[in-house]
Amino acid sequence: MNRNNSNNKLNFLRFSGIILLIVFGLLFYPLNTAIASTSTNVYKHKIFPSSDGIGKIYMGREISKVMGHRGAMWLDRPTREYQEQPSKIVPALELKDTDVVADIGAGTGYMSFRIAPKVLHGKVFAVDIQPEMLDIIDFYKKETKINNVEPILATPTNPNLPPESVDLALMVDAYHEFEYPKEVMEGLVKSLKPGGKAVLVEYRGENPFIAIKRLHKMTQKQVKKEMQAVGLTWRETKEILPQQHLMVFEKK
Repeated sequence: MNRNNSNNKLNFLRFSGIILLIVFGLLFYPLNTAIASTSTNVYKHKIFPSSDGIGKIYMGREISKVMGHRGAMWLDRPTREYQEQPSKIVPALELKDTDVVADIGAGTGYMSFRIAPKVLHGKVFAVDIQPEMLDIIDFYKKETKINNVEPILATPTNPNLPPESVDLALMVDAYHEFEYPKEVMEGLVKSLKPGGKAVLVEYRGENPFIAIKRLHKMTQKQVKKEMQAVGLTWRETKEILPQQHLMVFEKK
C-alpha cells in the first residue's frame, strides 16, 4: 500500500475518532452537571438550559427566563383576580400608614398602586430593571394622580435602594427570575430597616398540577434555604392564595 495513502487513512481515522468522542461526550454528559462557575463559585451553569430557564444554577435551582416588558399586558389581564386573587395580598401585609414599601420586580405597578393607598404617609418604591416598565408606572401615576409611588431603576445585581429605608419588601412572582439572586437579596437586606420584612409570593413548586412553567414555581424549602443564605429568618407562610405561597421573612 502506498505510504501516503496509509498516512491519509490513519489521519482520517484519528479525526473521525476525535469527532465521535466529542459527539458521545455531549450526548452522555449529564445536562445538570456544572461546567463553569463564577469566581465566587456561587453560580454554576448547565451545557443546555431548560426550555424555560437560562441555564444558570443557584443553590441547586435553575433560574428562569425573565418575562420582558412585552408581556406587560399579562400582568394586568382581567382574569388575574379570578385566577390568583391578588387582592388578598395587601391586607396580609399588615401595613402601617407610615410604612415604606419596596415592590421588587414591580412590572407595570400592579401591586404598587394597590399598596399606595394603604401607606399615605409613607411611600412605595416601584423597583424594576426594565425602563419600559417604569415608563408604564409613570403613565399610571399621571392617570391616577397617585403621588406616593416612586419608580426606581434597578440593575440585575442591585435594587438601588437607600440603606435601612424600607419597612417591607414585596416580591410577587418575581424572585425566581432574578439573574443574580444573591447580590440582589444582599442589597435588599441592606435596604431593610432592623426588623424589616421581605415577603415572597411564588407559585407552589410542590404542586405539579399548577399550570405554570416548572422554573416559574418554587417550593417553600427552596425559598427558605435561599433567604437564610442572605441572613433572613422565616417567620410564617400564609396559605391564603389559591396557587401561591405567601412567605414572610424578617431581617434580624
